[in-house]
Amino acid sequence: MTDATASSAAIDRPLSGMVVLDLLDDGIAGVTRIYAELGAEVIRPVPPRPAGDTAVPSRADLRRRIDDLGKTLVEAGDDTGLAAFANRSDLIVTGLRSPDIATLLRPDRRDATVVMTVSMFGAGSGYTNWQATDPVLHALTGELSRSGIEGRAPLLPPGDLALQCAMAQAAYVGMAALHAAQLTGRGDRIDVSLVEAAMQALDPGYGISGSATLGRAAVHLPPGRPVKGFQYPILPCADGDVRLCLLAPRQWQTMFRWMGEPAEFADPVFNNTAVRQGSAALLAALADFLADKTREELEREGAARGVPISGLNSLAECLDAPHLVERHAIATATTTGGADFRLPDGVIEIDGVRMSALAPPTTPPSPAVEAGRRSKTPPADPRRPLAGLKVLDLGVIVVGGEQSRLLADIGADVIKVESSAFPDGTRHSYLPTGLSVSFAAGHRNKRSLGLNLRHAEGKALFRRLAAGADVILSNFKPGTMESLGLGYDEMAAINPGIVMVESSAFGSTGPWAGRMGYGPLVRAAAGLTAQWRYADDPASYSDSITIYPDHVGARYGAIAVLALLTRRLRTGRGGRAGISQLEVMLSHFATDIAAASIGLAADGPPDAPWGVFRAAGEDQWCVVTVRHDGDWASLARVLDRPDWQGADLATAAQRRARRASIERDVAAWMAGQDADTAMHALQAAGVPAARMLRIADLPDFDYYRQRRFFRVDRHPHMNEPVVAERRHAVSQLLAEPDARPAPLMGEHSREVVREWLGLGEHEIDVLIREKVLETIDPVVARMVAAGEGRGPA
Repeated sequence: MTDATASSAAIDRPLSGMVVLDLLDDGIAGVTRIYAELGAEVIRPVPPRPAGDTAVPSRADLRRRIDDLGKTLVEAGDDTGLAAFANRSDLIVTGLRSPDIATLLRPDRRDATVVMTVSMFGAGSGYTNWQATDPVLHALTGELSRSGIEGRAPLLPPGDLALQCAMAQAAYVGMAALHAAQLTGRGDRIDVSLVEAAMQALDPGYGISGSATLGRAAVHLPPGRPVKGFQYPILPCADGDVRLCLLAPRQWQTMFRWMGEPAEFADPVFNNTAVRQGSAALLAALADFLADKTREELEREGAARGVPISGLNSLAECLDAPHLVERHAIATATTTGGADFRLPDGVIEIDGVRMSALAPPTTPPSPAVEAGRRSKTPPADPRRPLAGLKVLDLGVIVVGGEQSRLLADIGADVIKVESSAFPDGTRHSYLPTGLSVSFAAGHRNKRSLGLNLRHAEGKALFRRLAAGADVILSNFKPGTMESLGLGYDEMAAINPGIVMVESSAFGSTGPWAGRMGYGPLVRAAAGLTAQWRYADDPASYSDSITIYPDHVGARYGAIAVLALLTRRLRTGRGGRAGISQLEVMLSHFATDIAAASIGLAADGPPDAPWGVFRAAGEDQWCVVTVRHDGDWASLARVLDRPDWQGADLATAAQRRARRASIERDVAAWMAGQDADTAMHALQAAGVPAARMLRIADLPDFDYYRQRRFFRVDRHPHMNEPVVAERRHAVSQLLAEPDARPAPLMGEHSREVVREWLGLGEHEIDVLIREKVLETIDPVVARMVAAGEGRGPA
């Protein structure tokens, strides 16, 4: 056992005493591993395994082993044995084709147990029996349409990012229901569609976007892929390549000074991001400046100066970095055959300790003690289980916005703490009010408190707010909260029940902790950018407009909040959690990392064909994926190719050997098909296939209409409608999220300090006059009153 796993075993992990029954199919059982990491007993019935298995594992074997780490594996038996497990469980996670759990639960357990069904397309629509793979999820969520470069075919992202993000969303939904059941005494019935989950947690086309977009929804992007080298330049240096991510004017000014203040770029016009990105002369000057410096030197100087920059690593370089070693982020596990392999070890730190699935379970708390403590909590409303929960949200940009929005949607009173001196990057907008459709989607159901935390009185006011709060969220550079005197130790001294969750790019410790972190830099450091390119063009980096892992990182942050609140119900004390976006990303490549560590060669897609094929019409595409012999036979029938049924193509290995000729045949057939028609024909035969949807296609796509996934809200200060997801998942108990509009900066300052602190109007006026509190900017207030600055209809 490593020091990290020993520490994980020693502390009171948040879900200790909780029981989860995992009845999921292989391939999606990763949903429940996070519960095991957080201390729950996760029971997973599995088929009998051959005794004495010492063969070299396949990638599928490794995937199963990784997904099942920390779980209690029991031999699958009859319904009597399953019923015994079910009636011990607080949460049952099952598939559509699993046994009917309701018939196995005792009457006294039926209302108290959460049952979450996870499937690719969910229940109750005409698409329930459709098949999905990672490429299908990319195609149907709009991610594929944005991946690649102009003039080329769409490029499937590496790994299985869509499925990994979907499983994280499902895990968040289950954690929310589990916590709600502790509050209300009632277990929910939840239907999770992994298509919808991927839509929300990977890179939602109608969700909150990064500051570089100026708040414009992805639907307004050009319909094709971006031009090569768009947005975040990747330039050569002395020992490889580096990526720059200069967004804010102050970042450019710092870079300008570092370059020696070249006169040709002194014009203030270069403070504009679009001008910098469009200047070939500036790009050439940056390349000259970087060329003789190493990645390490540039990263070190960038961190010291506040310039967002990262070396472009391979995955192997990232894994061997001293940063990950110091953080104990990579551990060693053993296959069922006895072979050791490396893997990322947990993505959440609780009270400074990594939550590891490799740690032995902790001793469950006494049921009597639990019941006594829980009885002191008044029952919550199952429709809004977090109603009354007070959240101080200092989070910024995508991770910060999403993390607190998830809590606000299920009832929490989320106060966005912000200031005009250091505005949230998502306030940089095409509208002069600081609003945008992106901001509106990411900050619905929150209130805004304008508070100057650089002022002594501002800090004092924050401490008073924290004394009555339940949760504090932030995602600044590590150490920022401590430098303000608002770190966890200070807050816990004021309020022992406070829960604090901090998200950062690289974690709170280690050599990379001080680096500025944006998603593009994390992807570069983690080795993802180096993988996300066309095989025939080493410079075709294609991750420039994706927003990953921000949204999925926010799901892990919300899971940590809810887990710590669950622990607080039985202990009365709060706690702190940390999330590293780098480690979230690496966890999504766990199978690749494990396979490489035991010398298992990357064997490419599981069968032929597997990829993106051009359909009839301009820039129309359809993904086709064959997983096994059954899919292959079905594809042969749809394409009317009886010759594909011969012995020479009977196995996946034989088909992979003839991949090129098979895919030429599929491409020829697809070229004569409408993409939608081809998708329906293949899915009717059971073959996972999907046409490439663009963001504008999503709301009208029949699947999303049948499932009522999207909704349209109207913001009182914008003409453009706000399209967003209707819910996190289909729930029997939860009401749909409210539609309270995202706030103007400082819009609710007065009412928040009145409600939370009981301040009078005179005292509030003094705080505003002394610039401790901020209210709506007078210029913005006049525009709003006059109905101006509302943007396009």
